Amino acid sequence: MSLFLFLTVVQAIVAFALVVVVLMQRSEGGGLGIGGGGSPGGLMSARGAADFLTRTTKWLAVLFVGLSIALAAVAINATSGREIDDSLQRTVAPAAAPIEGLEPAGDATPAGEAAPANTDPLSGVAE
Repeated sequence: MSLFLFLTVVQAIVAFALVVVVLMQRSEGGGLGIGGGGSPGGLMSARGAADFLTRTTKWLAVLFVGLSIALAAVAINATSGREIDDSLQRTVAPAAAPIEGLEPAGDATPAGEAAPANTDPLSGVAE
């Protein structure tokens, strides 16, 4: 398994965990509110749960950003082997000879008639 694929899977797992941890937090900062009573400084108090979820969110975010940078570095190293062709060789292939009996498509004028001098394509459009 390549390093890029492995880091991509780890990145997806970290992203999922980050979403779950953020959604478990209350918007007021109350956390899960597990425990109800007991000491206010305990892990299962509202404040302890909020502190735990906040620290978990911080470390998951740091890990996510670090993995993003690592994935970018691995992707650059994997694709940097190609060289850019900066030669300006512009060879033109010879035009194909027209086939007899076929006329060009589009606004071609019939044989023997002159093309209109200067026609305005918007002449009939009201202003």
